[in-house]
Amino acid sequence: MQVDELKSRFEQFLKQKGYKITKGRFEIVDKIASYGKHFEIEELVRWIANQNKTVASRSTVYRTVRLLQDFGAIREVIKLGNRTIYEFVAGKPHHEHLICVECGKIIEFYKDEIEELQDKVCEEHSFTPLNHRLEIFGICKDCMEKRT
Repeated sequence: MQVDELKSRFEQFLKQKGYKITKGRFEIVDKIASYGKHFEIEELVRWIANQNKTVASRSTVYRTVRLLQDFGAIREVIKLGNRTIYEFVAGKPHHEHLICVECGKIIEFYKDEIEELQDKVCEEHSFTPLNHRLEIFGICKDCMEKRT
């Protein structure tokens, strides 16, 4: 999905929910779409402020991230201690995550076999899945090499 199409759909979502349509919200969508990696909201706030201090306030970034999450363009992917890490998922294929507990590296992956097994388990239990995420916590290759 292109960013213009995303913003058009987001505008419809905001109207349906009774939220204001503001220039700042759409500038934040542009910034998040161009960020290109997983993020904590506070990290995103600093990055946006370093690029252009007039884009939006800290509270507007927080509110917009929450709205984009409700809309489905942003997904909370990891809760690690007191950290919450998000990713921009609009237009991206479904995937899972490997998370290094030492350096924080996040590796995305997809395996048909995992998806098929999850579908089979749901079918066996007459369960209708709505969403899922798989996070595997461990130590990445680089951190393992540092240990030895």
